[in-house]
Amino acid sequence: MAKYMLIMRNSGSVENYEDMDFETIINAMGAYNESMLKAGVMVGGEGLTDASQGSVVEFTGEAPVVTDGPYGETHELFNGYWILETATKEEAVEWACRAPLGPGNKIEVRRVTDESDFADYSDNEYIQKEKEWRAQEAAAAE
Repeated sequence: MAKYMLIMRNSGSVENYEDMDFETIINAMGAYNESMLKAGVMVGGEGLTDASQGSVVEFTGEAPVVTDGPYGETHELFNGYWILETATKEEAVEWACRAPLGPGNKIEVRRVTDESDFADYSDNEYIQKEKEWRAQEAAAAE
C-alpha cells in the first residue's frame, strides 16, 4: 500500500460554486468522504481557505520574501486535499474520478514519499530521528 495525495486545483470555475446551495456541496463532499472511509482508503484530508487569506514564502534571494495572497495564476491554486492509502496509483485515480466536482475542476494525484524514497540515506541523522518521531506518534495514537 502507498499513500497518495489528491489535490483539488482551482481552475477558475470555483466561482460557480458561489451560486450553489452550500449545504448541497457539504452533503456531496460528505458522502464522498464517507465512501472513502468505508472503503478504508481515506487517511485524511482538509479543505483550504481562499488564497486571499494565505501567504507565500519565496526563496529567490538571500532571505525569504513573504507576500500575502492572492498570488499565482488561478490554475496554480489549491482548494483542498485528501490523503488516501491505496494499493496502486490507478486505484487512487479511480477515487479522484468519483469526487463530486463540476466541469473545469481538476484533481492532481501524487504519491506521498515514504522510507523507500530515502533508502540511500537510511543512516542520516534526521532520517533516523523521523523514524523515532513517527514511532512515538503511532504509540501515542494507540
